[in-house]
Amino acid sequence: MLDRRTFTSVLLAGIGGALLPRAVRAQTAAARNVILVHGLFADGSCWSEVIARLQAAGLNATAVQNPLTTLEEAVAATRRVLARQEGATVLVGHSFAGMIVSEAGIDPKVSALVYVAARAPDAGEDYTALAKTYPAPPASAGIVFDGDEGRLTEAAFLRDFAGDLPEARARVLYAVQEPFRKALLAGKTTQAAWRAKPSFYAVSTEDRTINPDLQRFMAKRMNARTIEVASSHLSLISHPEEVTGLILEAARGSA
Repeated sequence: MLDRRTFTSVLLAGIGGALLPRAVRAQTAAARNVILVHGLFADGSCWSEVIARLQAAGLNATAVQNPLTTLEEAVAATRRVLARQEGATVLVGHSFAGMIVSEAGIDPKVSALVYVAARAPDAGEDYTALAKTYPAPPASAGIVFDGDEGRLTEAAFLRDFAGDLPEARARVLYAVQEPFRKALLAGKTTQAAWRAKPSFYAVSTEDRTINPDLQRFMAKRMNARTIEVASSHLSLISHPEEVTGLILEAARGSA
């Protein structure tokens, strides 16, 4: 649970913003909504630990069920959820979903972006080519295809994706793993919302799915407020307090 001090600071940020002149408030208004988007090998339930903490802080949190079919369809699913929000909204992406929030984040409702061990290519950039400039993470070797559908093997999921979770918990997550379509990996962003919106990044230092140094490069390039978490790729589950704290910081507003 979040302590009273953290909860109070979120409320005061919103109250203070209401007292500011319009021109200033446009830059510092607190967000009341958070949209969370999952990446590959997962579904929306992977955000449960973070959602509970955001709700305890008085925020409206919604997880997108990413179809994992094409980038365009994933962005469309996110935009439908965004359209239902009233007021400023923080958009959060884990892993592959960093591409989704970079694309959808240009919406005027989006006040800030949070990347959790996430992809963050520039507009039109080939993420695969960028990733190849760093040593390949071990999880890459664990991807298998059944026709058009890709997934992680159980061994790779437990060791390289969810390596710092209790094995019993990781096996449950493996059981609900959502396969992705090959076409999803071919998508390129046409927008890089992080070039115009306040951005935040949680680097997973023990990540075996996205190279930690690649994460640091992307975070630095976007001039993100960055934290480092001693975590596997699933910091949103193994370290929900740190991830939630970064999201709350984004929700408080940024001048």
